[in-house]
Amino acid sequence: MAKKEKKSPSEMSFIDHLEELRWLLVRSTLAIIVCGSIAFAFSSFIFDEIIFAPINGDFVTYRFFCDLANTYGLDKSFCMEKLPFEIQSRTMDGQFSTDIWTSIAAGFILGFPIILWEFWKFIRPALYDTERKYAVAFLFSTSVLFFSGILFGYYIITPLSLNFLGNYQISSVVKNDIDLQSYLSIIKTTAISCGLIFELPIIMYFLSKVGLVSAATMKSTRRYAYVIMLLVAAVVTPPDVVSQIIVTIPLMLLYELSIIIATRMEKRANKQ
Repeated sequence: MAKKEKKSPSEMSFIDHLEELRWLLVRSTLAIIVCGSIAFAFSSFIFDEIIFAPINGDFVTYRFFCDLANTYGLDKSFCMEKLPFEIQSRTMDGQFSTDIWTSIAAGFILGFPIILWEFWKFIRPALYDTERKYAVAFLFSTSVLFFSGILFGYYIITPLSLNFLGNYQISSVVKNDIDLQSYLSIIKTTAISCGLIFELPIIMYFLSKVGLVSAATMKSTRRYAYVIMLLVAAVVTPPDVVSQIIVTIPLMLLYELSIIIATRMEKRANKQ
C-alpha cells in the first residue's frame, strides 16, 4: 500500500488546516500531561521548596531588599522572619485538587518548549525557506524569554505582591487567614503571566511581519507604555524608588527590544 503523501501548504484546504491544528493541540496536551505527571511525583518538593518558600523571611528576595534597605535607609518592611498570615485549606478535597491543578500548571511550564515546537511545525509551511532555518534560534530565544519571565515573576513580582498584600490591613480587628487557592492563584498567575509578558518581542516580531504593528506606533506610544509600567511597579512594590526601578527596568527593556525588532522587520520588508 502506497504511503500517503503530505500535501503542500498551497494544496491544503481549510479542513486540512483544522486537522493540523487539532493534532497540534492533542500533542501539546499530551506534553502537558506527561510533564504534569512528573511534577506530581515531586509535588512535596515543589510545594515545600518552591511554592511556599516566599512566605519565609529568609527567602532570597526578602534578604536582598532587606540588605538594600539597611544599606541605603529605605523601607524595611522586607526585614522579617515570616509573612504575617496563615495559609488554610477550607474544603475536604482542597489539598488534593490543589495538587492536581498545580501539577498541570507545572506541566505547562515544563512542557512549554515542546508546545513551542508544535507551534513552529504548524506555522513552518507558511514561512520562506530563509526563515525556516531559524527554527533553533526561535525555539531557544522564545524558551529563554519565557523561563526568564517565570523567574522574574517568581523572584521579584510574587514576593513584592505577597509582602504588600500580606501586610495590608484595613483594621487590626481583621486577621489574615489566607485560603490555599487564593495564595496559589497569586503564585501561578504571576509566574505564568510574566512568562507570557516576556514573550513580547516574539509577539511583536509576528505582528510586525503581518503589518499589524509598526515601530513608529510603538515609539509614539512609548511614554504611555512607560507610565503604565511605572503604575504597575508602584502597586506591587513598597513606597521607595529603588524597588519600583528594579521592577520597571526589565519591562522597559522588553519594550525597547520590541521596537528594535519591529524596525528591522520593516526594513527587511522594504528591501524585499
